[in-house]
Amino acid sequence: MSGEAEGSALDLAVRRLERALGVLEQRMAERVREAGAEVGGLFDNDRARLAAELDASRAREKALEEAGAQASQALSKAIAEIRSALGDD
Repeated sequence: MSGEAEGSALDLAVRRLERALGVLEQRMAERVREAGAEVGGLFDNDRARLAAELDASRAREKALEEAGAQASQALSKAIAEIRSALGDD
């Protein structure tokens, strides 16, 4: 009878080990999902930040282009006035 008792004790230990492994696998899968969500969130934050910086850079580029065009017009007008004053029509 001791052989049966040892067998059932071993079976019980195997079932406990299998349950423990199942719980461990489940928890690891949850951690992997959580880590993936964190990384995805970081990428989303980076993407949003980079998009905002790109928008700001484009706005600054447009403002600089407008300022350059205004400066060019002002220089052209000044050159025309100087030529007119010197009599170089």
